[in-house]
Amino acid sequence: MSRKQRFLQKKFAVFCEGDTEFNYFDRMRKNQGVKLVLKPINMHGGGYSNFLQKIKIEAQSNYLAKFIVVDADRINSVPGEYTNFVRLLEYCKTQNRKGNTPHFLIVDNPDFEYVTCLHSLEYNGQDIHKFILTKLGIQDISLLKGKADIYDFLNSNGLSYEIMLEKVRTREKFVRNDYDIKKSTFEIMIKDTIVNYDMLNKKCSNIEELFDVIDW
Repeated sequence: MSRKQRFLQKKFAVFCEGDTEFNYFDRMRKNQGVKLVLKPINMHGGGYSNFLQKIKIEAQSNYLAKFIVVDADRINSVPGEYTNFVRLLEYCKTQNRKGNTPHFLIVDNPDFEYVTCLHSLEYNGQDIHKFILTKLGIQDISLLKGKADIYDFLNSNGLSYEIMLEKVRTREKFVRNDYDIKKSTFEIMIKDTIVNYDMLNKKCSNIEELFDVIDW
């Protein structure tokens, strides 16, 4: 009798800003193969300090990597959030420097709604809310946030995450993780997390790192 082929199960945590992101990654999880485990964790807002508290609680879990997916729009618009963002950034950098579970800080600027627009070939930097209403055909932004099938919606009728990835790869980043992966053992090392504050006033994202690392 031949033995069953063994495989490395890849388990990742995805800390999400709110419902839209959670629904997106949760559907990705449901579309996965057996070699990939995504655990989306809905933070329900609360700011960067809320992320930091929750990440520390999950600190001992056996993930290959953790993705902290946050919006950048709070950094300069909400009092105290710049400091909280820096604390979150430094915590992630410290974990990576110590060789603990890799912490990928993924920042969508201004927010994840921008990333939804990037799934369309027609999006070229227009007003985000207007594009969602007129081009994506969602009548109200609140409907987007509560759309459980948002991943399927953004990957149908000419929309695709592959379009989104191609767009974000060509843009400068506000945050970028410098990392290496040993494919044979799937060891991940983040050498540094680079932040370019000059990009705070420009639309950008480094969400492609999440797709690249989980090999989606």
